[in-house]
This record gives sequence, C-alpha cells and structure tokens, in this order.
Amino acid sequence: MNAADTLAYVKAASTLLQLPLDDARAHAVALQLGRTALLAQQLEAFPMALEEEMSELFCPAPFPLADAPAGTAGDGT
Repeated sequence: MNAADTLAYVKAASTLLQLPLDDARAHAVALQLGRTALLAQQLEAFPMALEEEMSELFCPAPFPLADAPAGTAGDGT
C-alpha cells in the first residue's frame, strides 16, 4: 500500500465511522498507519520458529462479564 492508498483508506474509514478529520489530521493518521504497516511487515518477515515465540498464547477474558466467575472484576462483588 502506498501513501496515496493509505490516505484514501484513512479518509474512507473516517467517513464510514462518521469521524470528522481535517486534511492535516488525516495526513498524520495516514503517516502513522503507514509506519505501523511497515513495522508489521518487518515483523512478519522475520523468520522465527514456533518454539521461539516468547509471548504466551492469547487467552481472552470471559465475555460477557455476567459469565465471569464470582469475585472477578466486573461482576459487582
């Protein structure tokens, strides 16, 4: 994705979300999104075996909070 595509994406997404962005802010968001995409590409390109992964597997919290065990955050106790 090039800079023009990124800017077009940011403008389309902001319109869809009804989030008003002036041109300066849209350019700033597009620049940051481009940086983030570049970092993601570099990380994805780095060869790493599954056993070398340093982080734990993602385990989401119970949802909705009504299903959370008693005594945990969000259940009102």
